[in-house]
Amino acid sequence: MATPSESDYGVTVRLSATGQPPARDGPVPDRVVSVLFETGIEEWRRGWRRSPGTGPSQEAIVAASDTTRGATATTQVVPGGRLAYTVLGAPVDLDRVAVAVSEHVDGVRGTAPTVIVDDLAPVLTGRERADVEPFAETLREGFGGSVNDVVVGCTYRPEIAADLGALFDPIEEVGRVDHPVRDAFDRLRREDPTTFGYVRRHWFEAWEGIRRCDRNYPQSRQVHAALEQPATTPRTLGATLSGLVRLGVLETWGDTVGPTRYDLTAYDADRMWLVGAAIASSGGRD
Repeated sequence: MATPSESDYGVTVRLSATGQPPARDGPVPDRVVSVLFETGIEEWRRGWRRSPGTGPSQEAIVAASDTTRGATATTQVVPGGRLAYTVLGAPVDLDRVAVAVSEHVDGVRGTAPTVIVDDLAPVLTGRERADVEPFAETLREGFGGSVNDVVVGCTYRPEIAADLGALFDPIEEVGRVDHPVRDAFDRLRREDPTTFGYVRRHWFEAWEGIRRCDRNYPQSRQVHAALEQPATTPRTLGATLSGLVRLGVLETWGDTVGPTRYDLTAYDADRMWLVGAAIASSGGRD
């Protein structure tokens, strides 16, 4: 899991498994640098018409989507200065994208811009994680005090889930989760608020204990024993693990007469990450 940013701005990832990522939902920033991996320039510009207001007063676009494949790299400024765009085409080296974004950020006058990435999924598809990490770090820490915020849209797909989870912290860096796990999360909140409360408060220790535990079918006390300086007790951690079973992260093992055993061979690490993200985007832990 990535280390959250300590820069002067925040990074917010917005996920969707049900449609276009909501990268620009909410109030429209005055100045924007948009990075397009999935959307064409015209389609992206039309999308501002569906947003509140009339769109940003100034926008720079870095286009690296398939719709610009084969285009010659070029930068143009539309008369009036409200729009500038750099067309890189696809596929493109991510270092070139980062440089183009930085140049546009540096060129903004007045209010610091918000950087918006339309969809990171095409970047994660077909690339090794190590090739994407420098670009993620640029988004997280590469702009100093020159940007107001960075918003990253991402279509959530199983084949990129592990890389997404390694690149971004679910608690600190995910701001929205449009995924079926959200429905299960809300259902647990309605049907069993006590267990829901344990999951919300102790998700991180459960995640850490499962990672550290070297048993395939442990009891809650054995998962608890793997923790260093835990805030939970074996009982409260057990209640948390029970909630994670109901959320589809874990399974129980066999029909035991004694304490419940958990089947860590069936542990779904990607879903666990999503649960953490759902906790954060719904108001976080107590």
